[in-house]
Amino acid sequence: QVQLVESGGGLVQAGGFLRLSCAASGRTFRSYVMGWVRQAPGKEREFVATISERGDSTWYANSVKGRFTISRDNTKNTVYLQMNSLKPEDTAVYYCNAGPRWVGSRYAAGDYWGQGTQVTVSS
Repeated sequence: QVQLVESGGGLVQAGGFLRLSCAASGRTFRSYVMGWVRQAPGKEREFVATISERGDSTWYANSVKGRFTISRDNTKNTVYLQMNSLKPEDTAVYYCNAGPRWVGSRYAAGDYWGQGTQVTVSS
């Protein structure tokens, strides 16, 4: 079992940057694919980035490609999301998810979620 705690959200102006962190408990962190998911008001949750167990493979949603970077440090049981050139449409609650898997043409969420961290981008 994995417990996840996100941090790093906040209010930022358009064009700015934030770095989200997700700290995981448990010895099995390094065995999980990790992902970041966001949910904007009135919208469904969407995956924005995932990273493989060893960090050697990443995936990004088209909406964030070139602006966001996912990384992980397995020695610290932590996954990060560096968000640059932020836009108002990036405003959402961002969640860390452990164990997502590719099903068909999209990611399906894994079983473990953090509590979420709010990111608000003002225009």
